Amino acid sequence: MSKKTETKEEKRKFALWARDSTLKMARELYKSDNCQSQSEFIEKAIIFYAGYLSSNKNSEYLPNIITSTLKSIVKESDNRLTGAIFKIAVELAITMNLIASSQDVDKVTLERLRGECVKEVKRLNGHFSIDDAFYWQKGND
Repeated sequence: MSKKTETKEEKRKFALWARDSTLKMARELYKSDNCQSQSEFIEKAIIFYAGYLSSNKNSEYLPNIITSTLKSIVKESDNRLTGAIFKIAVELAITMNLIASSQDVDKVTLERLRGECVKEVKRLNGHFSIDDAFYWQKGND
C-alpha cells in the first residue's frame, strides 16, 4: 500500500434521501467542481456547510484574499474619486470667482438664480451642460 492510501479515511455507504431537484443539481455541477463523482460533490457540500454553521463568522468562508482585494479596490476608487472631486471643486471655485468679480449681481438675484438652477438640474437629472445653460439663458428649449 502506498503512503497516500494508508492515510486516507475509510468511506462508508449510506442512504441519502433528497429531492429530485437537489440530486439533479449535484448531477449537473459535480464535474464543474472537479469532483470525480456526485458522492464526492455531496461530501464536499456537507463539509462546507458544517464549517459554515459551526463558524462564528460566516465571512471566514470568503477567502481573506477576496475580502482584502475588495477593500483595496474600494479604497483606491475612493481615493481617486476624492481627488477628482477636489480638482473639480478648485476649478469651479476659480470659475465662480472670475464670474463674480466681473458681474454686478445683487444677493436677491443670486438666490433666485440658485433656486432656478436647482430646479433645472433636477429636471435634467443632474446632467447640466454649458449648452443647457446657453439655451436656458437665451430662452430656447
